[in-house]
Amino acid sequence: MDFIPTLLFAGLIFGICFLADKGFRKLFRSKTQHASGLAVRSSKRNGLFGVGLITLGIASMIFSQGSLLMLIAGGIILLSGIGLSAYYLSFGIFYDADSFLCTGLFKKSRTYRYEDIRSQQLYMLTGGSTMIELTMADGSAVLVQSNMDGAYPFLDAAFDGWCKQTGRDPHICEFHDPANSCWFPKTEEH
Repeated sequence: MDFIPTLLFAGLIFGICFLADKGFRKLFRSKTQHASGLAVRSSKRNGLFGVGLITLGIASMIFSQGSLLMLIAGGIILLSGIGLSAYYLSFGIFYDADSFLCTGLFKKSRTYRYEDIRSQQLYMLTGGSTMIELTMADGSAVLVQSNMDGAYPFLDAAFDGWCKQTGRDPHICEFHDPANSCWFPKTEEH
């Protein structure tokens, strides 16, 4: 019978997170790109790990039994979980046939048309993943990490949209080689 309060507490935490996610979507995900269902997102493991850290942090603080060290450790774990969950919920690239929307934590969402893509640059990251940096017409950069959920379908759709909007024939684009992470012309070195 001692596990019933723990189960109720865990259910309450997950229920609050579920409602927060639904509310977050209604408030901040109202553009047409959000409705398409097509997105590049951080791995769902990050979101689940964040919720797990939140739960662990709260449990550690509740069951600290007056220990200052456990209380502080629980607070740090709780803040880490909140940060990881906030990043997972806020970051994303949402796209449709005509444009894509980049959202991020503490950044204003920006909408781009595919024709705004000027070039790309590749960076190898530790762990074997690749960072694809898309340079936009306004000089800004959109970063897509290869291990994110939906990265390659987005880049394929971006290439198709770019060809349509710029009037290029995809069959004569010599630089296009998705097997080597090349969708757009390389950034010119100065």
